[in-house]
Amino acid sequence: MPVPDAPEPLVFELSEPGRTGLRLPAIDVPDAVAPAACLPAAALRREPPALPEVGELDVVRHYTRLSRLNHAIDTGMYPLGSCTMKYNPKINDALAALQGFAGLHPYTPGSLAQGALRLLWDLEQALCALTGMAAFSLQPAAGAHGELAGMLIAAQYHRLRGDTARRRVVVPTAAHGTNPASAAMAGFEVVEIPSDADGVDLDALRAQADGSLAALMLTNPSTVGLFEGRAAETARIVHAAGGLLYYDGANLNAIVGRARPADMGFDICHLNLHKTFSTPHGMGGPGAGPVGVTERLAGHLPGPSVRRFDRPGEPAARFAWEAAGPGSIGRMRALFGNFLVLVRAYAYIRTHGGAGLRDVSGHAVLNANYLMELLRPSLPPAFDRRCMHEFIADGRALRPLGLRALDLCKALLDRGFHAPTMYFPLVVEEALMFEPTETESRQTIEALAAAVADILAEAARDADAVRAAPERTPVGRVDEATAARRPVLRHTSG
Repeated sequence: MPVPDAPEPLVFELSEPGRTGLRLPAIDVPDAVAPAACLPAAALRREPPALPEVGELDVVRHYTRLSRLNHAIDTGMYPLGSCTMKYNPKINDALAALQGFAGLHPYTPGSLAQGALRLLWDLEQALCALTGMAAFSLQPAAGAHGELAGMLIAAQYHRLRGDTARRRVVVPTAAHGTNPASAAMAGFEVVEIPSDADGVDLDALRAQADGSLAALMLTNPSTVGLFEGRAAETARIVHAAGGLLYYDGANLNAIVGRARPADMGFDICHLNLHKTFSTPHGMGGPGAGPVGVTERLAGHLPGPSVRRFDRPGEPAARFAWEAAGPGSIGRMRALFGNFLVLVRAYAYIRTHGGAGLRDVSGHAVLNANYLMELLRPSLPPAFDRRCMHEFIADGRALRPLGLRALDLCKALLDRGFHAPTMYFPLVVEEALMFEPTETESRQTIEALAAAVADILAEAARDADAVRAAPERTPVGRVDEATAARRPVLRHTSG
């Protein structure tokens, strides 16, 4: 039996020979061929695998105790900037668990899955209304997957026009971190240009706006948490050069219901449904990154897609799969994306409605600005202006106390808060990026600010104590560089 407050033992350490939590029935199918005759000798085990032998009750208790060691949105706040780790309403999970959705076989004929197809169709129409795009594909399984689909669409557009010289994609320094990788995977040369608190450096963009420009990838609001006020002029420069403007929807949470990417001049966009529409975040569960386009690019979307058919004399519309046309980039994923994530996003949109989604973005911006002002006396913002849904605090203000951004983040863990994003984006030294999201209450935001103030007061008395944090977590401060570069991923007996 584990000792209270002691580290949870490995399941191998709970093992006792002969214990089992499951009795399998005897195999009633004779072997057609002996295993030794099917496999090469080198592939055969010389001894049984060293698996743990644990009873059912011990297994249940072991994994329940482990689950309590995890920080979770149901127990505490995640102020992670750029990630939008907000609460997922339980009604979304309840609807996704309905047997008609959760039990639906992916190869069910469309004639027997009209409800699911109707949901996908309605979700696509809602995303078009919210972004101004003409059409969406719901296939991409996450944000970066949606980025890749968007870049492949851009490549297909230029290729089919015979404009094969357009091989460069411009990415500002304040863009989302995965943009350069997605463009490179699509075969483009990536060119970085500077950006500042006001947005893209237009002179640097003009210098790149020639016949080789394929697209500009832009995150708005940008990754520094500020609105790209030069978006309209940026679009004019890119389009005048014959390029496409790509919208990274990672930060749509700040403007949903208030501004639409298509109205700003964007031609392609992806949306992180697992951020804006409150489904599980991609790094902690399945994601969804639908990609949308304007009318001239609709033929390049991945297929198949759901189409609605209204027939005279029939009381209800019918929905069916429609194969992609010859200009499509092809299928991005088997079957049709992460369907239950799409169900959750649909539930979130329908629950709020248009007016409610406008409130979502308003509360996200309000909470971020409120937290920024609460932290200002001790952690001034790196960009001293009204932020959107997130902001960067200048961690260099901690130096007189003998602290770094890392020290503050570790100490927050002892006070029940997940750390904010640190050292990102790279345009700010010792960056601390906070995003409280719209789902957090005023009391929680004030408690986070009070925790920061408490840590700094402790550091003024004893900086070494703060630098030793965390002390109340299952594992103390680890060598994160070594853990990332030389991780130990297997149990070794003895």
